[in-house]
Amino acid sequence: MFDVLVYLYETYYRPDACPEPAALAKKLSAVGFDDVEISEALVWLTDLTAMAGVEQALTAASTGTRFYVEEEQDALGAPAIGFIQFLESAKVLSPLQREIVIERALALDEMPVSLGKLKVIVLMLLWSQGKEPDALMFDDLFGSDEDQAPRLLH
Repeated sequence: MFDVLVYLYETYYRPDACPEPAALAKKLSAVGFDDVEISEALVWLTDLTAMAGVEQALTAASTGTRFYVEEEQDALGAPAIGFIQFLESAKVLSPLQREIVIERALALDEMPVSLGKLKVIVLMLLWSQGKEPDALMFDDLFGSDEDQAPRLLH
């Protein structure tokens, strides 16, 4: 599924440049993606787009601290939580975007979510909202997990 999402990010500059789901599924199939992967990616992306639309309608700022319940800690893992906190402190993610990233990560059947997949989730959220991270943050989002030490919670 994540290969399909990365392909969409790299192929279509904006989400509105993507064809309708049926036509997109045919194009993805023609490129060589498996039908199950395509279906999972399109459902996941549809859910993301629905949630991202809600975020744009809300403009409230949060000044509170986000505490992660045990299920979230288990599903995300310390490296992912640390990375989310880093992105929020760097103003890449708003508190509402953070919640969308957490929800989409929890929607996966993976515990803990790998840092690489979390980075794709963040990129897809920003892409779905027509936002682009600055060059340094883009390098951090697309950087290899092996190249950097995991971020630790303080």
